[in-house]
Amino acid sequence: MNNMKKTIVFLVGLILSVTVFSQVKFNPDTVNSRPFDNGKMWTFDNPPVDYFAKTYQFKPTAQWLQEVQMSALRFATYCSASFVSAEGLVMTNHHCARESGTAVALKGEDLNATGFYAKTLKEERKVKGLFVDQLVLLKDVSQQILLPMQLGKTDAAQIAIKDSMIAVLTKSYKDSARWKGLELQVITFYKGAQFSLYGYKRHHDVRLVFMPELQMGFFGGDPDNFTYPRYALDCSFFRVYDEKGEPLKTKYFFKFNPDGAKEGEAVFVVGNPGKTERLSTTAQLDFFRDISYPANLAFIRNRSNALKKYNAEAKSDSVLNLIFSLENSHKAITGMLKALQDDYIYARKMAFEKEFKAKVALLPNSNASLQVWNEISACKQEIKKVFNDYFVLTARDISPKSMVFARMIAEYVATEKDTALQNKVRKQMLALQVYPAVLERELLKNLLTDLISLNGNQENVLAMVGAKNVEEAINKLFQSAYFTQKDYVGSVLKMDLNALKNSKDILLVLGQQLYTRFKFAKSTFDSLTQKETVLNAKLAQLFFAAYGKVMPPDANFSLRIADGLVKGYEYNGTTAPYKTTFYGLYDRYYSFDTKFPFSLPDKWKTPVPELLKAPYNFVSTTDIIGGNSGSAIINKNKEAVGLIFDGNMESLSGRFIYTDEANRTVSVHAGGIMAALKYVYKAKRLSEELLK
Repeated sequence: MNNMKKTIVFLVGLILSVTVFSQVKFNPDTVNSRPFDNGKMWTFDNPPVDYFAKTYQFKPTAQWLQEVQMSALRFATYCSASFVSAEGLVMTNHHCARESGTAVALKGEDLNATGFYAKTLKEERKVKGLFVDQLVLLKDVSQQILLPMQLGKTDAAQIAIKDSMIAVLTKSYKDSARWKGLELQVITFYKGAQFSLYGYKRHHDVRLVFMPELQMGFFGGDPDNFTYPRYALDCSFFRVYDEKGEPLKTKYFFKFNPDGAKEGEAVFVVGNPGKTERLSTTAQLDFFRDISYPANLAFIRNRSNALKKYNAEAKSDSVLNLIFSLENSHKAITGMLKALQDDYIYARKMAFEKEFKAKVALLPNSNASLQVWNEISACKQEIKKVFNDYFVLTARDISPKSMVFARMIAEYVATEKDTALQNKVRKQMLALQVYPAVLERELLKNLLTDLISLNGNQENVLAMVGAKNVEEAINKLFQSAYFTQKDYVGSVLKMDLNALKNSKDILLVLGQQLYTRFKFAKSTFDSLTQKETVLNAKLAQLFFAAYGKVMPPDANFSLRIADGLVKGYEYNGTTAPYKTTFYGLYDRYYSFDTKFPFSLPDKWKTPVPELLKAPYNFVSTTDIIGGNSGSAIINKNKEAVGLIFDGNMESLSGRFIYTDEANRTVSVHAGGIMAALKYVYKAKRLSEELLK
């Protein structure tokens, strides 16, 4: 017994010592920034060929870079993609294609359940409204925008000049022979210190070729999202057709390499990362951590729960896709918030800012330049004062339609002296689609709860509708004529403006009061945001002066190339392998007793041995973020060795800082895609085309 007591005491002491050790505070002054803290999302305007040569003994030629650039695509406005055959075959993620798959389903089909494969060209289905953009031309136009901006006397004037110059440049180049017929976009780099004109060839005829079942594309569901090891077949294939309705002939594509990437191999991600904030000041990061992200998380959680409750009866694919999107955003923002709450990561950001300021202090007029940080901090403090009203009262796709309509009426009344604007609001009211009552009640509950929690004055909010609690307020609102009269929109538009102003309808009274609050908050927020935009541009100019272009700009859904190594990492006291196999898929299936979200479609339940040992997913140290979904991951030979579909939890700090200790990109292995096509889907035509 004494020996047992001694053992217990020893173990408790060991646990306590480990706990205490893990909680020891480090000195932030000893933490230094690192060369790639601002990332590796290189632009094709300024590719780091010498860095590639030094790091990987590989110096890409101008031809290599052009062919890579022309092989990559933007998939609509939300994902990346690439050509993977000379016949216009396009590869992207399943989660990028999910909406398209739903759109082309015929009556009685459920492509989320069955997947889709066109055995012949004739069976490939055109997706209405879908397009892909291919970047073919780019040109630096910085001076043509920055020099005129200097004439602006105010923040608003400088922004107006910038917008005007972008419009002028876009029009002038659009009429030139070389750029004619292209979709033109002026891309802002370094938060306004550099501008480039990008010309995209837009392909409008895009047809679905292959899409796996939802259960395979999103295997593991939300529990596995942003994790690794992973076992998802998150891939889809489309085809671009030319103006004659024939498969597009292209000499630019990534040849498919089913051997995929090997451990330690250098690889490159080519895609369109969405948004990073790596040049943000600590004051801006504080705003994300303390104000913006907590508000967004509460908003997303409440709306997702409302949609889940509604969809339990509605069973709508479109609602389900929206729920998936919200849950994905919630998990992503949670990871970003945790990153900003991590003392070490924050210390590295502070170290970079300290280093940056030290470099600026050596520049001419340094005293004035250093004030930019103080001005940004003061600006964020002012934004905090109106953020809650602005955030909660902004109308969104998942806002309660009753309040959107009530706000529209308030705006309609306020525009009585502007006929054009009044007619615009009138059209918006007539086009407003009403939610079913079950969903509307939940969204109203969310809105009122947010107003109370974020503004901290329950009595004030409930007093607007003369209610004692949120439930009573909702019941009173549902007694409004808006809910009880069939053609309320039409009757409102027939009413005299004075009658609308003086209406006692509870919904209109609340709408008027909230509109007044929102109008003030929005006006203030927009003005301060303009000021912050100008300050960001000044900060970026200082960044240029201090560092030059050795660091890539923040992501903004423009084409980038990011480098890294295929490499596992340490986690949970063990090591994550650089790749997984289909054996792991079936282990997860049986370990969770074949239950959703780890269930499998019937065609996957009897695997052949050749499938089981095939590589499935893998990780690399490449730098990605949302928007990179669907990006090809290639080797030095311009071969597609994988397909980006996610990052691990540690990668979520990538919004603010790039690290390679445990931050990993998660991809579908080219060998895994080929194995699935061959052994499960029997997609011979597609497999053979990929291997040409």
